[in-house]
Amino acid sequence: MTTGRQIAVTSIRGGAGKSTVTALLGTTFAHYRQDPVLFLETDPALGSLPLRLGAQTLRWTTSDVAEIVKPDMSLLDVTGYLVQLPNNAWLLPASLGQIGAMLDSGAYERTVVALRRYFGVMVIDCETLPAEVARVALAAAHGRVLTTPATPEGITSTYSVLQWMQKLPRQVIAGTVVVLTELVPQQGVDLNGAAQQLKSTGASVQVLPYDRHLAAGGPIRTECLAPPTRQAAARIAADVFQLSQKRY
Repeated sequence: MTTGRQIAVTSIRGGAGKSTVTALLGTTFAHYRQDPVLFLETDPALGSLPLRLGAQTLRWTTSDVAEIVKPDMSLLDVTGYLVQLPNNAWLLPASLGQIGAMLDSGAYERTVVALRRYFGVMVIDCETLPAEVARVALAAAHGRVLTTPATPEGITSTYSVLQWMQKLPRQVIAGTVVVLTELVPQQGVDLNGAAQQLKSTGASVQVLPYDRHLAAGGPIRTECLAPPTRQAAARIAADVFQLSQKRY
């Protein structure tokens, strides 16, 4: 890997498990890889990513750092604005426990350009589509994750979005992983049939099974996850990372 990978995670509606998937992805990368991982949150509307990661204190936001960080800063300078997490991982939240300042696409791009050379992987928790920064992040990312609840409505809506993405440059949908999240046990949805329908658009599809620990909210503790959940997280991380390295 010659440059850091940017993985953008979004959804088309709230409550689809976007921040949960972001936390699982970044935690998995940090566990298996030796290079530093950055969690970058771009949704200022009281996102749950810091809570999911167990961050105790928050000092600076993405909007703050967009005006401060310059490409010529050292890693020590940069990490002074970030929240340190286990396994050589770092967090830059979008808010400090209250509604944060809105982040426009220009500020987002400045932040990413300034930070990307320090981290092997950046996992970006975006706003829901079709927000401006989410669209910019998806277009610029090496890999894309679209989370959707494993419900008939979620699957139908996601299929429509993927059909729209087919009209964009080929690398957009070819580098996209759809994560079907089971928010409640035994939802009665034909997951195999749904996965085949979504895969027909050219996207990859993975399933994140229902997990009582994830459903309870709060900080994610990997030792409390069921084995199928840990295996699914590893599959999702491997899939999106492999796609992020392909050239189309």
